[in-house]
Amino acid sequence: MTTSSPQPINRPAVLGVSLWVGVLVLLSHWMGQQAYHWLPVQASNAAPLVDGLFSFETALGTFVFAAVVSVMLWVMVFNRADKYDESDAVPIEGNTKLEVIWTAIPFVLVMGIAVYAMRVNHTLGVLGPMEHIHAHNSAEMQGGYPGDRLPAEQVEVIARQWSWEFRYPGSNVSATELHLAVDQPVTFRLITDDVLHGFYIPAFRLKQDVIPGRAIDFSLTPTREGRYRLRDSQFSGTWFAANQADVVVQSQDDYAAWLKQAAGQPLQAGLSLATQEFSERQKQKNPGWATVPPAPPPQVNVPGSPSLPHDG
Repeated sequence: MTTSSPQPINRPAVLGVSLWVGVLVLLSHWMGQQAYHWLPVQASNAAPLVDGLFSFETALGTFVFAAVVSVMLWVMVFNRADKYDESDAVPIEGNTKLEVIWTAIPFVLVMGIAVYAMRVNHTLGVLGPMEHIHAHNSAEMQGGYPGDRLPAEQVEVIARQWSWEFRYPGSNVSATELHLAVDQPVTFRLITDDVLHGFYIPAFRLKQDVIPGRAIDFSLTPTREGRYRLRDSQFSGTWFAANQADVVVQSQDDYAAWLKQAAGQPLQAGLSLATQEFSERQKQKNPGWATVPPAPPPQVNVPGSPSLPHDG
């Protein structure tokens, strides 16, 4: 009986594959760094963590994509059948080693992403308790806001079709423009008067659904002064794309001065682009499709401006 001797290691092939893997690693790292430039400015304590996770996933996806394409190109170039070869390939099955490899690698990759994402989520800890509430009635708050409704460091956020209202219980100030102090933790109490909305500030990298019948606590720390944009990330009806508001992050002194100035201003109609567009449409002969009438603009101390430039 003769025993087959083990095949010698093809050192040039091993060296070539190792060099190519090194090239793919460098390419993946470069793509991961480029991913930071695809996103808005970082304006909260959550932004670096979320961006780091996105960069990691981009680099990992680049490596997997490039590796698969590399194998495909190698097979197409060096393992092509002859021009007139119409014979069947050799039937191969039951390669246990290969099956273990292509099962283990995706498992390791997916678990790596999951562990990284869980660590980021645990570090952020932005979502507080979710309380069941009765239907929120804005009329109860007209003309004044009870100071004991929320702690002073919290801001009540009320979403409607289609406007945002922000209430500062410690100073009895309301606005349709969100003002925050830089480097100061803030907790939002998210409430909706009607349907599902999405509280989303791209520069902060955090998003939270606002669910009817519930009050949701949502915490973060702004870290960069500037003017940003709050958007409704959920389809809430005809004018949901216009359901936006400015978010102004300012120094602590400027924030305190703004609160003091706002407290002395009388209540007036807040910003509601949906209400304006709906009124103009109703004046036309053919107002177009039927739609839900927008809620009346909230009565606030500071309406803000819809036309000022923002950073993201």
